[in-house]
Amino acid sequence: MSWQAYVDSSLVNSGHLDKAAIISAAGDSVWATSAGFTVQPAEMKNLAEIVSGSKAAVDKAYADGLHVGGERYVATKIEDRSVYARQGRTGVVVVKTKQAILIGHYGETHIAGNAAQTTEALADYLIKVGY
Repeated sequence: MSWQAYVDSSLVNSGHLDKAAIISAAGDSVWATSAGFTVQPAEMKNLAEIVSGSKAAVDKAYADGLHVGGERYVATKIEDRSVYARQGRTGVVVVKTKQAILIGHYGETHIAGNAAQTTEALADYLIKVGY
């Protein structure tokens, strides 16, 4: 399956996310993205630092929020491989695998928990198959 198919079929077409992207774990390249969902290079680098466990990046995300697709989100939970952030009734779920970072965006009509479960499940699958 192509990276674009994972974005389209596994994430967006799940009905729990409205936009998604897959970037490299280093945060230096976009592998696939939804139409109109552009994660800027600086945003990718910052997300990679956060999910890689940089204390400074995690502290900054909690203090100042983080940016994805040009929007600012408030970090609500940052764990080993995952970042959860909100902006009102919308939000993002960011999950790191061995080689990739999945970014799922959910809109006002979506349930945050379902968006998180969908993104985490794809990450678990990719880790299991070596990515």
